[in-house]
Amino acid sequence: MVSAPSLFVTATLLVFIFGCCSTVNAQLSPTFYSKTCPTLLSVVRTTMNQAVTKEPRMGASILRLFFHDCFVNGCDASILLDDTASFTGEKNAGPNQNSVRGFEVIDTIKTSVEAACNATVSCADILALAARDGVVLLGGTSWTVPLGRRDARTASQSAANSNLPSPFADLAALISSFTAKGLTAKDMTVLSGAHTIGQAQCSSFRTRIYNETNIDPGFATTRKASCPASSGNTNLAPFDTTPNGFDNDYYKALVGRRGLLHSDQQLFNNGSQDALVRTYSTNVAAFNRDFAAAMVKMSRISPLLGTNGEIRKNCRLVN
Repeated sequence: MVSAPSLFVTATLLVFIFGCCSTVNAQLSPTFYSKTCPTLLSVVRTTMNQAVTKEPRMGASILRLFFHDCFVNGCDASILLDDTASFTGEKNAGPNQNSVRGFEVIDTIKTSVEAACNATVSCADILALAARDGVVLLGGTSWTVPLGRRDARTASQSAANSNLPSPFADLAALISSFTAKGLTAKDMTVLSGAHTIGQAQCSSFRTRIYNETNIDPGFATTRKASCPASSGNTNLAPFDTTPNGFDNDYYKALVGRRGLLHSDQQLFNNGSQDALVRTYSTNVAAFNRDFAAAMVKMSRISPLLGTNGEIRKNCRLVN
């Protein structure tokens, strides 16, 4: 006959095993909210359509917001958390301060989603969907977003400072920073194509246009007009000639030595990614296909699943 202590130990082990595996086996799925929030996709798309129609640049801003979230402890909406008297978030980290934007758009989406499906959809999933929709609304490719992420209760300013690739980084450093997140050099090159939309601040490309030699002289002269040598840090310039259209012009610019950032031109500078850049510059279908696949891959970086994290009611604050 099995003793009471043995039964207790067996029961405890079963609770541990099944409790453990229910979290471990939790997976992202495109249909995660199909029953609990069937209108989610249309709610997100409607608000993003309004935001991008009002300001096309917002599509690029939300995409960048998602990237900056995923590269810091995974796609967990930690970047959305505001600083408080007792909490330091990621918004004021060097790569984010006075730079990342679009928080109010995510707030608006969250309010609408909460009205439709109370305490059901994570801010992390809203951000993933909004990033996809921003690309599509600017004429880019679409992809199926895996869902089921939960929101972080913490954030890391130090990780944001150390993990996000620098606009001044060389090719080896760029590859290394992406490899650390489980992404390949090819993933890095195609995800950099996100710069086919949006703009950058003068402070991030001044050194390139004034000091570097692997740059088209006419392009450098044009950019200097809006980026003085010692002022105008926040003045904006587009990454390519179609900043509101998601296309392959970014890669054409790199081939023409018109990459805006040092890190952009590193992708085409007699290095390992030159051939891939040439391919994308002439084959927009290949770029769209690979970009969609890389976005799905990036969206799977260290998500909080199962009972980990929480579903925030307000994306700026932990519950």
